[in-house]
Amino acid sequence: MTVTLAPGLNTSPIGFGCMALSHVYGGTTNDQARHTLEDALDAGITFLDTADVYGEPRPDATGPAGTNEEMLAPFVARHRDQLQIATKFGITGALTVEKRSEPPTSGRPEYVRAACDASLRRLGIETIDLYYMHRPDPDTPIEETIGALSELIDAGKVRHLGLSEVTAPELHRAHAVHPIAAVQSEWSLWSRDVERNVVPACAELGVGFVPYSPLGRGFLTGTLTRDQISSDFRGMTPRMGESWDANQQALAVVTEVADSLGATNAQVALAWLLAKGRQFGLPVVPIPGSRRAERMRENLGALKLQLDEAAMTRLDGVASLVEGSRNVVPDPRWISEGRE
Repeated sequence: MTVTLAPGLNTSPIGFGCMALSHVYGGTTNDQARHTLEDALDAGITFLDTADVYGEPRPDATGPAGTNEEMLAPFVARHRDQLQIATKFGITGALTVEKRSEPPTSGRPEYVRAACDASLRRLGIETIDLYYMHRPDPDTPIEETIGALSELIDAGKVRHLGLSEVTAPELHRAHAVHPIAAVQSEWSLWSRDVERNVVPACAELGVGFVPYSPLGRGFLTGTLTRDQISSDFRGMTPRMGESWDANQQALAVVTEVADSLGATNAQVALAWLLAKGRQFGLPVVPIPGSRRAERMRENLGALKLQLDEAAMTRLDGVASLVEGSRNVVPDPRWISEGRE
């Protein structure tokens, strides 16, 4: 089973968010990470999402860590023909668990070209299937960035272009320069701001949508404890830090619906997203991540789960119960909602 995310880009209906295999959610070894990926591929997950900034920075690193891409390279080499590889550029500073201030961004044409070459080298591939601008650069017109990206397509280094955390006007401006295959932003039961403008713009333009953190960084699964996230960045975010207790009421609704259907919370949350995609009339490929292969197999059960009108109505009310912003850094402009 595949989904046409964009013309010429067919992916598994659920992808794998590879950031989960890096240090931000706790430690794992490269061998363990690749073992999880092997099991996920065996289950039918072929769409891998990474970024040059993912992974633990080396002590002397001054730019994107690149270590998540490097971890993927041996796995990709074994299975390249079966995989769709998405990666991102644009965040120029390292992401660390301790530091949540906004990293700098760059969409300058010369940076675009250098970042792409670096990702290709680390991944050990000749062409990136879907190359995203991770965050817009406020100092570089998006038209210039997309112009440089379109040159990478002409050079055979990239097949499709994507944007992450853009507003609807930014998407329209970019799409006018070169067709955009997909937008990636946070979208889930408890993060629905993109439904106001961004998702409708994608539907209008024929752009696919790739929701990241579709399980609320694990919160919506009901499997996390506060102690588990005390040592990673989630415990420092508004929703999972100071609002942990308050947001249990939102989680309770998801659990109630899941129990009534004999499903897991994760399956319900993903099935809801897939149903929303159908409502809006656009392809939606969520990219949950996990260090455990059995969780990824569980997620695929969402594809067979049908939510009736009563369940959808109940789940649609979850967002109104949530306290705390979805933004994980202090600057509101870091996500599309802060620029609308």
